[in-house]
Amino acid sequence: MTEVNATDRTIDPQRDRLVITASSVGTVFEWYDFFVYGTLAALLGRLFFAQVESESLSFLLSLATFAVGFIVRPIGAAVFGYLGDRVGRKYTFLVTISLMGLATAAIGLLPTYAAIGYWAPLLLVAIRILQGLALGGEYGGAAIYVAEHAPAHRRGFYTGFIQASVTVGFLLALGVVIGTTVLVGEEAFNAWGWRIPFLGSLLLLALSIWIRLKLNESPVFLAMKKAGRSAANPLKESFNSWSNVRLILIALLGIAAGLTVIWYNAQFYTLFFLQSTSGVSEADARELIAWGVIVAAPAFVFFGWLSDRVGRRKVVVTGYAVTLALLFPIYHMIAGAANPELDRALEENPVVISVPDDCNYSALADVQQRDCAKSLEWFVANGINFSRREGSFQVAIADVRLLNFDPEGFAQAVAEAGYPLESNPATRNDAVVLIGVIALSLLSAATFGPVAAILVELFPARIRYTSMSVSYHIGTGIFGGMLPFTSQLIVVQTGGVFNGLWYTFAVVSVALFTTFFFLPETSGRDISG
Repeated sequence: MTEVNATDRTIDPQRDRLVITASSVGTVFEWYDFFVYGTLAALLGRLFFAQVESESLSFLLSLATFAVGFIVRPIGAAVFGYLGDRVGRKYTFLVTISLMGLATAAIGLLPTYAAIGYWAPLLLVAIRILQGLALGGEYGGAAIYVAEHAPAHRRGFYTGFIQASVTVGFLLALGVVIGTTVLVGEEAFNAWGWRIPFLGSLLLLALSIWIRLKLNESPVFLAMKKAGRSAANPLKESFNSWSNVRLILIALLGIAAGLTVIWYNAQFYTLFFLQSTSGVSEADARELIAWGVIVAAPAFVFFGWLSDRVGRRKVVVTGYAVTLALLFPIYHMIAGAANPELDRALEENPVVISVPDDCNYSALADVQQRDCAKSLEWFVANGINFSRREGSFQVAIADVRLLNFDPEGFAQAVAEAGYPLESNPATRNDAVVLIGVIALSLLSAATFGPVAAILVELFPARIRYTSMSVSYHIGTGIFGGMLPFTSQLIVVQTGGVFNGLWYTFAVVSVALFTTFFFLPETSGRDISG
């Protein structure tokens, strides 16, 4: 085997295949564990938050629980980043994947609210916290391990496989959920079959540990350890100088925040949008997203490779700019193709709800008190776009005017105005929906593909695991983890089905500004020091 040292990483096909495969497969499985929950968020909301009368609040609570796993990721990044810089890359991500696999399997064993009451959501939140802690240490370890083996001129290409593995993990989660649903039937899946994807994590855990045990420690870490250059306290050293804090802020705001909201739009938000806004069935929505991800997955490796040729910064900045230009048009295209009857009704017969200043509608309230608030809740729960005006309470639908909370009257009025509450597969244009999903995934690939290489190249080896993991997971945890909940909350609170996209638009705008003006070009840097 070719000798490899910290400063001259040559190409050894056999070693490189093992490094990329083992790191990527483990990352796929770890993200699978994390994303199974997001894929089943709507169902889990009904099972674990059954005490909540409001369907909208139940879904929001499920998304909030999803966000909890992201919010604690920076803590996991600090803990496991410290271990990664002190103990080593290999053993640290063996610990993280074990914790993730066991926590995910535990969700599959949890009793629901119907069995143990309030303990069910509390235990679910606790397990999501464990998952978030584990994931806080996983991504940095895998990305650094691959990058520290890669030749400088192929670092983007090599780490592009780690980036693609995140998407493959999501795809695997979708595939297992879809396959299990087909195997046991939708009714049985909703009753007990949803546990199978979680319990399947134990098999994936055993396989990933077996593969990763075959790996040697990173050559950069070994050389650093031998030379006695390891950090005594990596967490403290990451924040004891303005120059490194500045890099952490650039990585957080310019890289992690921007790429994450684009990625979660391409995967989860589109899934929720198809289900809740366009009325596409959960099974059909999952299948549409899965096909879009399959087509776009290789693009993550391509954009990593492209960043080796033209520079990291140029690829990411272009991806951000194109995202801002196309975000709203793509979602309007998806909505029109997914439910053309609904799109036509929104255009021809918009719903206008007049509400007084003291209506006191809150999306986080379980039971609304007044007719105006109950009416807003009804339209939100049924995914019908509406605009709000100030004034005496009134619901205007085409020529119909309703002055009281009247669910039957609302249902009849929206039906007569041409509002279908479910997407019709016969009139739905799945090809156009797929084009939209693929376009969003390609934008995600452009901004995500080069990122592992960028983050590894930004920070010195002695504090790389800690600095990279903390900046990445604060950005992804705060901005990305809160995207499904925050965007859906905006939609619920305002009634505008496209208004949730403004969250993504704002975060990407900040990321574009930060990247364009402050991110240095890192391609080709020596990462041994």
